Amino acid sequence: MQVLVTGGAGFIGSHVVDACLAAGHQVAALDDLSTGKRENVNPAATLHVADLRDRSALDEVLAAVRPEVIFHLAAKANVRESMVEPVLYAQVNILGSLNLLESARAHGTRKIVYASTGGAAYGEPQYLPADEDHPVNPLDPYGASKHHVEHYLFIYKKHFGLDYTTLRFPNVYGPRQDPYGEAGVVAIWTNQMLNGGQPVINGTGEQERDFVYVGDIARANVLAVEAGSGSIINLGSGVGTPIIDIFHALKRATGSGCDEVHAPAKQGEVFRIYLDASRAKTELGWEPEVSLEEGLALTVEHFQK
Repeated sequence: MQVLVTGGAGFIGSHVVDACLAAGHQVAALDDLSTGKRENVNPAATLHVADLRDRSALDEVLAAVRPEVIFHLAAKANVRESMVEPVLYAQVNILGSLNLLESARAHGTRKIVYASTGGAAYGEPQYLPADEDHPVNPLDPYGASKHHVEHYLFIYKKHFGLDYTTLRFPNVYGPRQDPYGEAGVVAIWTNQMLNGGQPVINGTGEQERDFVYVGDIARANVLAVEAGSGSIINLGSGVGTPIIDIFHALKRATGSGCDEVHAPAKQGEVFRIYLDASRAKTELGWEPEVSLEEGLALTVEHFQK
């Protein structure tokens, strides 16, 4: 079928483009290239450069592509930046998504597969692993903005028949992740270790995250095309991995001799979160296939190249 991947030049979005092509779909990517890169986009896909905040530009793209399914991954996605620029995050992530929903409704799109967040939406968890029924109390504007769109998806399905599946992502890592931003600790540390830099661990390093390899996340998106109708589904390993363990695993994988250096913890970040993904197994037939050790090795290999 014809599909559109918003954020398709970005880290996760470009892997979703690849997975859709491998599944036999015709793929168009939409990206404003603020953080995405043209070279990330598979040459078998068509890239359209547009901003979610520009409704007329979105209408032009959707009129040309006529996507049956839209994978919506385009977003501002830096927790720390969102604490400084909350209005920008609302403009792009909430109002931009509303523009996309309106355009999708106008141009006959059947379904939205939406990339939400599990790592930032639940806040400091009341129990672990956090399932989809866990209270949503984000500690930062990024998590709040991503969760808001889930409510609009429900409304658009109920009143306009636009189907959806919401996927709440864990901490995703792997090739093509930006090593120069403030988010994405695996990419940042890998790049620093391979180039003689000094990684910095914010806080004690005992913070726990649910790390899942990007190829597994892309596979879940493709499975959601024909499954999970009207559902909110966690993607995750169900296991929390301390950040300090990632640091030492990457030291081994890169052969780095860097020291263990700590800095103060960052405002707005959850201390410990990992997700119950049993619904993903039931509704999508999905569970992670790439182990953390294997995924880190693949990531280091990518950055070495």
